[in-house]
Amino acid sequence: MLSFPIPHDFTDGFQIAYWRRPEHFLDPVIRQASSTFAQMPASVVEPAIERLRADLASGAWHRRHADLLGQDSVDYGYRVVIAGR
Repeated sequence: MLSFPIPHDFTDGFQIAYWRRPEHFLDPVIRQASSTFAQMPASVVEPAIERLRADLASGAWHRRHADLLGQDSVDYGYRVVIAGR
């Protein structure tokens, strides 16, 4: 089993791929492609998106997550399993 760190510019659009690019979650098309967002009611998602929008506009998100912004990849627990022979 190999760890699979997620690079900050990962082109696959699954939810964790945007760990350093939260502004992508403001796009409803990106949220629709995420099973996490798709399974939650709008009454939960919309207020959260508005808080994210405000945090991005004020710089609060970047201050709160400054430690992430300098990293090239993060290990979120994804693993690659290689079948035996």
